[in-house]
Amino acid sequence: MNRPSIHFDIAVEQAFDFLSPEYAELFDGSAATAFQHPLWLHSLYTRLASHAGADALVVVVRHRATRALAMVLPLLRVRHGPIRTVEFADLRVSDYLAPVCSPKVFSQLLADESACAEIRCLVGPFDLLRMTKLPDGRLPIENLLDAPRRVAMDTNAYATVLVAPFDKWRASAMDRSYQKELAKKYRQLQKKGALSFSCCNDSASVLEALDVMRKFRGPRFQSQGDGDLLQRPEYYGFYSDVAVRGLGDFVRLYAMKMDGEVIAAVLGLCHQGSFLVIMSAFDIAGYKSQSLGALMFEQVAKDCIERGDQMLDFTIGDEPYKKLFGGQPSPMWTVTQAGSTAGAIALFALKQAPWLKLAAKRVSEFRLLPTRSSTPAR
Repeated sequence: MNRPSIHFDIAVEQAFDFLSPEYAELFDGSAATAFQHPLWLHSLYTRLASHAGADALVVVVRHRATRALAMVLPLLRVRHGPIRTVEFADLRVSDYLAPVCSPKVFSQLLADESACAEIRCLVGPFDLLRMTKLPDGRLPIENLLDAPRRVAMDTNAYATVLVAPFDKWRASAMDRSYQKELAKKYRQLQKKGALSFSCCNDSASVLEALDVMRKFRGPRFQSQGDGDLLQRPEYYGFYSDVAVRGLGDFVRLYAMKMDGEVIAAVLGLCHQGSFLVIMSAFDIAGYKSQSLGALMFEQVAKDCIERGDQMLDFTIGDEPYKKLFGGQPSPMWTVTQAGSTAGAIALFALKQAPWLKLAAKRVSEFRLLPTRSSTPAR
């Protein structure tokens, strides 16, 4: 039997209060990302977990001497058919996943073999441990859990460094011909009516923009996977809750309007001088040749620079438009570990997935199967 740590008290707190002052203090001093923000995790656990059939597995570590929070691991137990998995609190809404802990305390935990053993015991049992969407250069969760080394995902995250003034950033980040093309399309758009761009500043304007986003995104994602998350009541409730409660501090929702009607919107999170884009929608049918998305992101970048932001983060996904705005790729990582024979079989199947996709693509090129693009549902 493992001896308990003499420095840390470790327990699972399924009803952990992510809106508590102690968690806010821990988060502010941690190396966590915007997707571990108090509001984000509170809404995820209270609004989404039950709909997904997921059980909270919140590992809480406290300093024994002071009872102050040292680390929080926001995890979930999720059953995928017969496979019992343990994973970060994601449920398809988070782009970056990380322990909520400072680098200094994390190093202390890694040096405490008893603490590590306790954490590993509380995380189990599982058939499959699956930690995806780990940003580059973050805390090595695999060392804490004694899991295999992380491996690169088949997708990257993209961000562009912002510099003031806007014209200087645009000249350095965007190709000159693309700048001229967008300027021409913006002039064309202005001729169609009264054009405006703004950041929503109250709950009414937020809900109006989200309703329009849901309308625009429905047809766009209807034939891809299981559709757009905003079409599902529990996910719409999640995004609405986070947007309204976090407005002005943690959340920004930008809207472009034509004659008072929303024609484009971008929802994102604010964290440590960065604006992270998490969802966008555009009236593509009404403005087919106007490049609404590009014009919208250009205006978002301008507003971010005027607010003093240092980074516009397009988050995970290899969509080509991100490079057009100076987005630089950053690798994303995943950690997986089998905890049973069933888990080992499932892990083997996951590792073969890229080969299966490639095989399907090659067959489709011979017109034996219909081709189908894969665009993320978020």
